[in-house]
Amino acid sequence: MSKYFLYIALFVASLQACKQSAASSATAAPSDSSQADTTVAVGTEQDAAIYELPAYSDKQLIIRHTGFTLSYNQTHNTPNWSAWCLTADHTDGTVERSTKFWADPSIPTPYRVDYYDYKGSGYDRGHMCPAGDMKWSEEAMHDCFYMSNMCPQTGSLNSGAWNKLEMKCREWAKNEGKLYIVCGPVYDNRRHEQIGIDHAIDVPEGFFKAILSLRPGHEKAIAFYFYNDESRQSYKTATLSVDEAEELTGLDLFAALEDKLEAKLESTNNLAAFQ
Repeated sequence: MSKYFLYIALFVASLQACKQSAASSATAAPSDSSQADTTVAVGTEQDAAIYELPAYSDKQLIIRHTGFTLSYNQTHNTPNWSAWCLTADHTDGTVERSTKFWADPSIPTPYRVDYYDYKGSGYDRGHMCPAGDMKWSEEAMHDCFYMSNMCPQTGSLNSGAWNKLEMKCREWAKNEGKLYIVCGPVYDNRRHEQIGIDHAIDVPEGFFKAILSLRPGHEKAIAFYFYNDESRQSYKTATLSVDEAEELTGLDLFAALEDKLEAKLESTNNLAAFQ
């Protein structure tokens, strides 16, 4: 796959995500889908921060908050994806879960969804980057409650299979030492249900999550897809290869991987390797 990234200034902020000390910033540009370019070798200090990011372009609205990065879609008024590096140290913490959601000041005003836009919709404010991964920092906990990190998600999925996979990721991060994670909504090629009071928010038909471990000698990757409905689902039966998730989403996931390693890891669907 091609490697299309624009880093320079963006890289420095991304490096902080795995070092527990990032400051919020944004690269403001029009939203949506084209992608850009870089290649970074496994084994350098740089690999501590950038592997979670899909390929993206300077035409996207990329926002860096403490602990995670997101790409915001100004058509759907949801993230395209949220991505973060979850270390073993970050799986625990003393910071209490926030009880408030916030409009993200990094989003241009016409697209700045607020907490009340979900009121009466029948959908949860579904975290992409989860609060449970941000207990290590007051700032990270605050930032993950920005509405730019939320999607309309059914209560059944949010409190069910999606939550169970989040807990599993924390367990796996302890075992692996570090995981690179990216997730986001999946919109089918059709007209979408909409919610919102002051902003029109498209409801996704599904959600994906992709996970990468680069533990030396035990490198592996896997992805998952969930339907955004009230059906009973399990992460165990929702697995995909990362290649399949890329076909589903149109994203180039874990794009900084070296080509040979990328081809090997992204073609496999082996949940047992993480268990």
